[in-house]
Amino acid sequence: MTETLAFLLENSSLLVLWGALAMHWLLPIPTQLHPLHIWQQLAIVIADKVNKPDEPRQQQLLSGSLAWSLMWLTVLILLVALYQLVWIESMFHLVLLWLALDWRSTAKLSKRFIGAYSREDKTTCRQLLETPLNRETRNLSLLGLGKAGAETQLLAYGRLVAGVLFWYALAGGIGALMYRLAVSLARVWSPSRQHFHTFGLPAVRILATLDIIPLRIFALLFCLGHNGKAALQGIIQQGENWLLPGPGWLLAATGHKLSLSLGGPAIYGNRKMERPRLGGKIAPAAFHLAQIDKIANNRLLAWVAIQSVLIVIFQGVL
Repeated sequence: MTETLAFLLENSSLLVLWGALAMHWLLPIPTQLHPLHIWQQLAIVIADKVNKPDEPRQQQLLSGSLAWSLMWLTVLILLVALYQLVWIESMFHLVLLWLALDWRSTAKLSKRFIGAYSREDKTTCRQLLETPLNRETRNLSLLGLGKAGAETQLLAYGRLVAGVLFWYALAGGIGALMYRLAVSLARVWSPSRQHFHTFGLPAVRILATLDIIPLRIFALLFCLGHNGKAALQGIIQQGENWLLPGPGWLLAATGHKLSLSLGGPAIYGNRKMERPRLGGKIAPAAFHLAQIDKIANNRLLAWVAIQSVLIVIFQGVL
């Protein structure tokens, strides 16, 4: 026991990683009280003040870029300033990583959706997807709900867990939380909503840049195991066809691994958007959504294990 504690204390990054994961599962923060939720509400207020959809496109892009910089850089400056004052650095990073992670809520949403979808309870499915999905859900058919549910599962696990862990590895707790803030801004100011069609483009483009490496690594992890060759071929054939490069790899890999039909037309507000079709020809059923959930969680456990080993090796070399 003493040797284990000594090992963890010597590898503080590993202690932070495991400690934050344990706190995230054992001490969940209610959504309404989470600092990120409050921050999102502030983002909405700021956008209402500076976003003018009737202005020229370039002016809207400039407003969106300045608003994003105000929201994101202000938090970064505050965190860097606080970092200079903390006594226990590992505790500081642990708290930030704890705030950035959202594995537990994603798993809970996934299981609730799978249960409702297996009962063909379209009303409950639509309600569950209303918040995480940035498009109209009231008129989604059972097939549309299945596709939307699969996409929501994949991107939530990819961004709110794998992406957060990736940026923690590169830039500590500050990097993890700043990435999560970028995810939140891209969601709150999503261009899929007519009001933010141009204003929100800078937020989405920045997130796409931050996303590309972690989501592609996660997609490659999905290729491991059964039907791995088909999943890899799917990435090669269709990975670049999607609207964003990171999610494209993940959706293509999953669609071909499980022969699922993903993507296709989607209604955003009053607009119908023709999105690329990815994967196979099978319509997602509750069984497939359960498979996605299982594979995603197994790959995330593998991610944590690999990252833990790399931390030990890296700190050992140092």
